[in-house]
Amino acid sequence: MNTQIWAPWRIDYILKEKSEGCIFCQKIKENKDKENYILERGDKSFSILNLYPYNNGHLMIVPYRHVADFEHLDEKELADIMALVSRSTKALKNAIDPDGFNIGANIGRVAGAGIADHIHIHIVPRWVADTNFMPVLADTNVIPEGLIQTYDKITNSLKDING
Repeated sequence: MNTQIWAPWRIDYILKEKSEGCIFCQKIKENKDKENYILERGDKSFSILNLYPYNNGHLMIVPYRHVADFEHLDEKELADIMALVSRSTKALKNAIDPDGFNIGANIGRVAGAGIADHIHIHIVPRWVADTNFMPVLADTNVIPEGLIQTYDKITNSLKDING
């Protein structure tokens, strides 16, 4: 049986002219946080929704500085990144009530990094039974909510957390 899933929002990405350079470095310089799905700016890092999420609420923590490995970050950068991981998981719990999280980094292209030259940490909310027949049989993930709705939920939660 041939199954089709409609994803009309992807056509903008497919047709868009691909820019040179690092997407993280480009997005953080722009003053368009909502349009770029930047959730929070810390002192040394920021959080941003993943445009191609594994699950609803999948976000990334990214240092401002363009480096490929954790060993190139200083202690202040590492501390800021971990503080943002903590605030982000708290915000996700408040906003979308996941049962757990996968938190990690893919370092290097061979490890699965889509953007290998700018280190980032993924936070993927998980729910009991979120792995069903779709990813197992069809190698397809179904994301039940649009990015802007998720963005609004998480940023409202961050406002509550940060005062």
